[in-house]
Amino acid sequence: MIELDTIDRLILRELVRDATQSASGIGRALGLSQPATWRRLQRLRETGVIKGQRLDLDHEKLGFGVTVFLGVKLATKGRVSLEDFERAVSAIPEVQTVEHILGLYDYRLRVVARDISDFERVLRRRIMTLPGVGDLEANVLLSEERRPGPIG
Repeated sequence: MIELDTIDRLILRELVRDATQSASGIGRALGLSQPATWRRLQRLRETGVIKGQRLDLDHEKLGFGVTVFLGVKLATKGRVSLEDFERAVSAIPEVQTVEHILGLYDYRLRVVARDISDFERVLRRRIMTLPGVGDLEANVLLSEERRPGPIG
């Protein structure tokens, strides 16, 4: 684990707020020079604290009005490798995240669909036909509040 000082944490908070900011913009907000901010950003990237930047799309505006969290329990863990399942489910465009979890289910998927009947189509034709799929549990997302999480 890398040691983060107060300035590093402030830089990370600025990036969580808006990851498109330049080093000079972050520096201005924090009272740092552009070169000092750039060096700190480089160190945070090189040490893996900053893994990359992501584009946050509004799925609803793109026509995907339903988000479902799907718990998947594999029926045949011995015959089907976890990697085979992960590779197959990751190829489904509607599946946004694949999380291998500990608990009642083996995986938690975030699936987007145009509406409930579109989700049913994805579920029946794509997900239920994957190798090793056993029990499923679907939870429809009603609302979401995103929190940045702890820094430091």
